[in-house]
Amino acid sequence: MLYRPALSKMKPYVPGEQPPPGKFIKLNTNENPYPPPAPVVSAIQAAATGPLNRYPDPMATSFRRAAANALGLPGPEWVLAGNGSDEILTLLVRGFVGEGESLRLPYPSYILYRTLADIQGANWEQVPFNEPWELPQSFGENRDDLKLVLLPNPNSPSGTIVSKTQIAELSNSLNCPLVVDEAYADFAEENCLDLVQSDENIFVTRTLSKSYGLAGIRFGFLVAQPHVIAELTKIKDSYNCDAISIAAATAAMGCQDWLADVVAKMNVTRERMTDRLRALGFDVTPSHANFVWCRHPEGKHAEIHQYLKQSQILIRYMDFPDWGDGLRISVGTDDQIDACLLMIERAMQSLNFSLPARADST
Repeated sequence: MLYRPALSKMKPYVPGEQPPPGKFIKLNTNENPYPPPAPVVSAIQAAATGPLNRYPDPMATSFRRAAANALGLPGPEWVLAGNGSDEILTLLVRGFVGEGESLRLPYPSYILYRTLADIQGANWEQVPFNEPWELPQSFGENRDDLKLVLLPNPNSPSGTIVSKTQIAELSNSLNCPLVVDEAYADFAEENCLDLVQSDENIFVTRTLSKSYGLAGIRFGFLVAQPHVIAELTKIKDSYNCDAISIAAATAAMGCQDWLADVVAKMNVTRERMTDRLRALGFDVTPSHANFVWCRHPEGKHAEIHQYLKQSQILIRYMDFPDWGDGLRISVGTDDQIDACLLMIERAMQSLNFSLPARADST
């Protein structure tokens, strides 16, 4: 087969493991452990009995209106809906980065960005974070071939944030668009939506997979100035969002009180998990997302991951060349986190870690 050279050379993005439903405590892909709100379930049920023999609204108009209203945007023309935020990221790379041109991302972060550049036959530049997870000045330097900069905020795997002030300064220093990937922003204290209105080169991507508990429907969106939305609309698939996902996402935008409650509950669980991991000797990075990144001075992260997997608990082991490895643990329900912490302690005992004197898991 004579595939394009870019395809033959690229490495595929490998998503987190998806086990059969109900067999594992799943804390490896940053999903919401709680079911979506009742109005969303009702909307899905109604859409499923609707005219599925007809094509859906190609622009997801009802969702765009609901999102603009919920997020305080000037109007629906500031929103572009996609089949998950990954599709939105694909459109952005396709729209701004040509073959032989470059995009930039921090490291470690979301490695799908590299895959999207590879698909285009484009180049990608990784700029390592400084300790402790701070962007170096070089992240804002210009190059003639640099056409797009991608910044996950909060970052994964660290859960750390770059301040809104720094992001505005970063955009001012760049001659290309800055995409702020806010997949986890609902768990943080601030976001960049207002910067979009004052700076045409700042775009914000969002997903309903994390905070809204809708990873299974695949829905995300872009917030950008209307002329950007109009141009990117030219290259999206005709009917990129199906009728059921549009109905679910539209209903979700009307559930802001539910969202605030579930985010608050998950953030409390996150802090409790952080405290307990630190008591077990882990170095835990302060997180503004629905997960934590932790490393132990004695290492053995892969062994801990495997021990938990054998106990039917999935967490994410991640190894970044030239940076190091560690464990990323999603926030689950309190019961799920208690079980996870208990098994981490047992793994440490089995692996002969030097445990603190006190080891109560709750």
